[in-house]
Amino acid sequence: MPWMIDGHNLIPHVAGLSLSDPDDEMRLVERLQQFCARRNTRVEVYFDRAAAGQAGRRGFGAVVAVFVPADRTADQAITARLRALGRAARQWTVVSSDREVQRAARWAQARVVSAAEFARRLNAPATDTAASAGENKPEHLSEAEIEAWLRLFWGENDAP
Repeated sequence: MPWMIDGHNLIPHVAGLSLSDPDDEMRLVERLQQFCARRNTRVEVYFDRAAAGQAGRRGFGAVVAVFVPADRTADQAITARLRALGRAARQWTVVSSDREVQRAARWAQARVVSAAEFARRLNAPATDTAASAGENKPEHLSEAEIEAWLRLFWGENDAP
């Protein structure tokens, strides 16, 4: 399921990122690329207040960054994108803590995740989900357990 993200709304919630950093947008894009690789998904991230001549869409692998012109907001661009998607908006998850964006997403029947919740997912260590859930971890057996298994498979008298 693809993600539509209000970038400047998310940045303050992401560990190591700050809106005061002049490279905050590209640093977020890099983090989102890692997220997409781990989750096999794609992201559209919207940033408002694009510098003159910098507005537009730019692809970064599975991440598309949309730099919204100064005369519009990212909120407006996200709302317009949801409208343009029509019924396909149901396939998307919108990330924002802005109530207007959340309302537009719900109206379009998209899923909604707050910026803080998504940041927790983004900040999670890049580990295998099965291993992080406690599955597939090697167990350490005691001597007695090893002997019991050997007797089970080799028989009482045949164990090495």
